[in-house]
Amino acid sequence: MDTVLTLLLVRFGLVAAGIVVLALVVFAVALHFRRTGRLDEVRRYATPAVKAAARAAARRLEDRR
Repeated sequence: MDTVLTLLLVRFGLVAAGIVVLALVVFAVALHFRRTGRLDEVRRYATPAVKAAARAAARRLEDRR
């Protein structure tokens, strides 16, 4: 039983660490674009993609019900 709990804890730790690293990378990229003055350009390109992804996620959630 201890082995299973240890494996679950290690898996949780790896997933949490991955999420933290991903957030740091996204923050660093956004900071780089802000410093170079290209954040508005990137935002203009990213907005339609984010809206489409949000709509697709909402549709998937509605289909589950």
